[in-house]
Amino acid sequence: MTAQPAAEAAAPHLSARVAALPPDWLRDNCPCPDCRDPHSGQKLFQITDLPQGLAVGEVVEPSAAGEPSVEVRWVPDGHRSPFTVAWLDANQPADSALTGDRRTETGKELWAAADLAGRVPEAGWVDYLADGVQRARVLDAVQRLGFALLRGVPLQEGQVLAVAETFGHVRETNYGRLFDVRVEPDPNNLAFTSARITPHTDNPYRDPVPTLQLLHCLVNSATGGDSGLVDGFAAAAALRTEDPESFGVLTRTPVPFVFRDDRTELRADRPLIDVDPRGRIREVRFNNRSIGTLRLAPPALEAFYAAYRSFGELLLRPGLRLDLRLAPGDCLIFDNTRLLHARTAFEQDGFRHLQGAYADLDGLGSSLAVLRRADALDPLAELLNGPGAAEYLGEEVTMTEHMLQAGALAEAAGAPAHLVAAALLHDVGHFAGAPDEGAGDTDHRHGHTGADLLSRWFGPEVTEPVRLHVAAKRYLCTAEPGYREGLSEASEYTLRLQGGPMTEAEAAAFAALPQAADAVAVRRWDEQAKEPGAVTPEFGHFLPLLTGLLRG
Repeated sequence: MTAQPAAEAAAPHLSARVAALPPDWLRDNCPCPDCRDPHSGQKLFQITDLPQGLAVGEVVEPSAAGEPSVEVRWVPDGHRSPFTVAWLDANQPADSALTGDRRTETGKELWAAADLAGRVPEAGWVDYLADGVQRARVLDAVQRLGFALLRGVPLQEGQVLAVAETFGHVRETNYGRLFDVRVEPDPNNLAFTSARITPHTDNPYRDPVPTLQLLHCLVNSATGGDSGLVDGFAAAAALRTEDPESFGVLTRTPVPFVFRDDRTELRADRPLIDVDPRGRIREVRFNNRSIGTLRLAPPALEAFYAAYRSFGELLLRPGLRLDLRLAPGDCLIFDNTRLLHARTAFEQDGFRHLQGAYADLDGLGSSLAVLRRADALDPLAELLNGPGAAEYLGEEVTMTEHMLQAGALAEAAGAPAHLVAAALLHDVGHFAGAPDEGAGDTDHRHGHTGADLLSRWFGPEVTEPVRLHVAAKRYLCTAEPGYREGLSEASEYTLRLQGGPMTEAEAAAFAALPQAADAVAVRRWDEQAKEPGAVTPEFGHFLPLLTGLLRG
C-alpha cells in the first residue's frame, strides 16, 4: 500500500485563524469518528468528558491533494481533530443576531397585500408531486412568506391529509385528524357557521399551538365566504415601530386562551406577541373569541386593553389583508403562528365545504432541508450523466452503467445505506480528476481521488470504502485463492498497474483497517457490475438514500 504523505505545518495565516477560535467550541465540533458516530453524526461525548484547560497545540495542513483541510492537535490530551476549510468558512462564529431560530422574523419576508400582487406563491398539484424543485419552492414559500396555494388537488374527502403527508405529519386534535369547515346544525366553534370571522389564530388555547394549517376546498358555490390572510409578523413589526409601548405590553402579558365543550377543556397562557431572547418576533397568537378573563392589577389591565385595541385596529388596517376565493381543488397551506386567517360571511344560497388539517413547521422544514440537500448533489448527478457516459476501461458497459449496477447490487443484497452509497459512487474518481488507469501505464489512484471528492458530502463511512476499494482487489487476490481468475481482462490489466497482489504482510495490515470489510464488500459488487444491458435504477432513485447520509 502506498504511504500517505507526511503532514506539514499549516500556512501561518490559517494557523492563526484556527488558534483565534474559542477552543471549547472548536473541540465540541470535532468531526472525527471517536467524537461523532460516522452514521448518525451524533456526538459520542459529554462536555464534561473534555479536559479542563483545552488549548490548540498545533495546526497542520496535510500536503496530500484533496479538499483543503487542517488538523488541530490539542493539549493537554493530544487529541487530533480534522476540519475542512469549507467547514471553518461556513461556521465562522458570528453575532447571534444574524443566526438562530428560523421561526423568528429574521429571514422572513414580511408583506402587505400589495407586495404580493402577481406573485401569490402557488403550484399545480401534479407538478408539486412530480418535481422536487416545485415542491421545494412551495415549502420555501410557506417558510418565507407564511403560505402557499396548491391548485388542482383531487376533490376527494380526506385528500387534505395526503397533502400534509407530502411534507410532514398530521397533528391530531379534539377536532380529529381532519375537520369539516361547513355550516353545522349545532356548532361548537364559529368556524362551523356562515358568520364573518375576523383575522385570528387557530387553536390559541393549545400549547404548543398547531404551527401549520391546511384548508382544502371541496365545494364553494355560496355567495361570500372568501378567505383572507394577514401577515401577523408584519403587523406586529408595524406596532413595534408606531407604538413601542403597546408592543412591549403585548410581549410581556400572558393572556389566558380557553376552549370548552362537553368533551374538552383547553387552556394556554401566552402573550399575543411572542419574542425570542433577542426581541425578535417569533409568534403571533390572536383570537378574540378565545380570550378568557385576565386577572391583573387595574393599571396592568388598562395598559393591556389599550395595547390590545391598538393591535386589533392595526390588524384590520386596509391594505394588510390578502383576499382569496378558494375554488374547488385549491389547498391553502399557511403558518398558523404567523399568519392570521379570516373569512367573509356567506349566504346559504349555495354550499361551502372545506376540509382542514393541522401539521407542524418542523416537519415542513425537515422536508425542505432534505430537498435542498438533494440539490447539493447536483454535481455528482452531472458527473454521472456527463463524463460517466464514457467507455469504462474497455468493459462492455459505460462507467455510469457500471456504478449504477454496483449500487443496485448492494441495495439488492440488503446492504446498509452507507455501503450502497459507496458501491454506487466507488469509481467517481475515474472522471472527477483522476486520469483513466487505461490511459498509459500508471496507477492514477482513482480511489483516493474519488474519496477526496466525496468528502465534500459524506463522512468516512462512505469515503473510506471508496478510497480502499482498489486495495481491496489487491488484498483479495492474496487472501482468496481463485479470486484473481475471476477478474475481467480490464481488471487484470489495472491490477498490474495498481501494484499486483499484496504481500502477506500487506494483506495482514489491510485486514486490520477499520473499513477493510466494507471495502471488500464494495470490491465484490464492483467485479459483478459489468453486465451489458442490465436494468438498473436511475441515479435519482438513490437520492433519498444519499441525502440521508449527507454530513451536517
